Amino acid sequence: MSFVGKMGFMVKGGTYDAVVVGGGHNGLVCAAYLARAGLRTVVLERRHLVGGAAVTEEPWPGYRVSTASYVVSLLPERIVRELSLRSLGYHVYPLDPAYFAPFEDGSGILVWEDPRHAAEEIGRISRPDGEAYLRYSRDIAALADVIRPLLHKVPPDPALRSARDLPAAAGMLGYLLRRRGAAAALVDLMTMSCADFLQRYFRDERILGALAPGGVIGMWGGPMSPGSAYVLLHHRMGEVDGVGGCWAVARGGMGAVSEAIAAAARATGATVLTSADVISIDVLGGGRVGGVTLADGRVFSAPVVVSGVHPATTFLSLVGEKHLPGELVDDVRQFRTRSPAAKVNLALSGLPSFTARPGSELGPQHPEFIISPTLEYLERAWDAAKYGMPSPAPMIDCVIPSTKDSSLAPAGAHVMSCFVQYVPYALADGEWTDAARDALASSVISTIERFAPGFGGLVTHREVLTPYDLQERFGLLGGNIFHGEMSADQLFSFRPSPLASGYRTPLRGLYLCGSGTHPGGGVMGIPGRNASRVIVRDARVSSMRRRVVRR
Repeated sequence: MSFVGKMGFMVKGGTYDAVVVGGGHNGLVCAAYLARAGLRTVVLERRHLVGGAAVTEEPWPGYRVSTASYVVSLLPERIVRELSLRSLGYHVYPLDPAYFAPFEDGSGILVWEDPRHAAEEIGRISRPDGEAYLRYSRDIAALADVIRPLLHKVPPDPALRSARDLPAAAGMLGYLLRRRGAAAALVDLMTMSCADFLQRYFRDERILGALAPGGVIGMWGGPMSPGSAYVLLHHRMGEVDGVGGCWAVARGGMGAVSEAIAAAARATGATVLTSADVISIDVLGGGRVGGVTLADGRVFSAPVVVSGVHPATTFLSLVGEKHLPGELVDDVRQFRTRSPAAKVNLALSGLPSFTARPGSELGPQHPEFIISPTLEYLERAWDAAKYGMPSPAPMIDCVIPSTKDSSLAPAGAHVMSCFVQYVPYALADGEWTDAARDALASSVISTIERFAPGFGGLVTHREVLTPYDLQERFGLLGGNIFHGEMSADQLFSFRPSPLASGYRTPLRGLYLCGSGTHPGGGVMGIPGRNASRVIVRDARVSSMRRRVVRR
């Protein structure tokens, strides 16, 4: 298929069974499974490299940085195994201890993956809290065990508008009824604040501060905000090498994870194209999609289009309101996608020495450390962002992946990812200028220096990505790392809308597969896998109907 592009010369598109819009990790996962099922599939990625927010880039010569997403946990072993990712370059280094938490009084704890080991460490500071940690770890693991199977379920339309939703709804009801006790605790958790949940177990402000960040990562709210307890649970859903809730850094950075998935897609027959900017999802008569059009004029025709980009971008920008039910348009416009998080990437000439654990030789305190010394500190950090100001004392999740993978930096040097909260998308006193970004980086460095004297002298390069920058570079609207807030009214069948639950949309042939669908954000690939199952099932049903008509 050929036509005249914007520059006046002939360009070619192609005809496929399925077009995947967006080469983020979910789009790549979906494409790999679609191609395995025999669908001729093409992935179209706007940027020059695949991965979406899970990429490795080189901002300074010799330094390779996981620019946005920076750790692995939620990618299930099922996908790693089914797509043979280990044979395609996927390799991770588990973080154990999970992180080091320094406190303002000069003390600190290592939060080990083994609950008994972690309880002993906490017990050095607070014996009652050390004993409580075993109960806490057991209870949250039990809740995660209840939720984890639901991640792989296709959410039914809550209005049950189609007969195909009845078996899924009945199955879901049966699953929860068989786990009535846990389900009640889960409902409780969905409405609680992270602070309330943790205070059921712990009393020491330092321990509360050390454990609370998991409840607010990427959330537009503080540890005392209702619903933050679920975010804490969401970050415990994953596993690495069979260890539940464990996190890891990827060899080669997060881009290596995306490249492995892209290689799996290509190995099954999918075509993956970069620098392919989709500007419209083309709608034919009768409410059916027919393909996509690129900025350079190319058209890719297909009866199935799968979007891995943000739901608002998909519906409002690429499809257009005129092709959609008004109710869906309203839902998408009201879908909350605010962000309080920025990313500051640093190059270091050495490792920090902490007041609580002195020494710049590599130790268990270096691969990951979190600045969140008390619960009140974390809540006050949130207070600033509510009024359009970066927190003067932010929560910072710091990972130094070069402690595990020396290939990421020159000999003797390191790269460090700083996930920073709270930073507003829009400043109350103006726009994000280079000076404002520089001030944010300086604030992060000085905050770390309070716990690691001399840290500023180690910094040789710095890169700042505000929520606005995350939107512009990666398409994360509002800078939200999850493609939408992870709140009770934006989960499961309501993500992103009841009219687009279960990965289907009101337009025939148009599906969603990104983090704006169930089960939400994080580098997990489950939305992509779940969507592929729905698409393949629909394709088989459609094929059967055509055969019946022909007969």
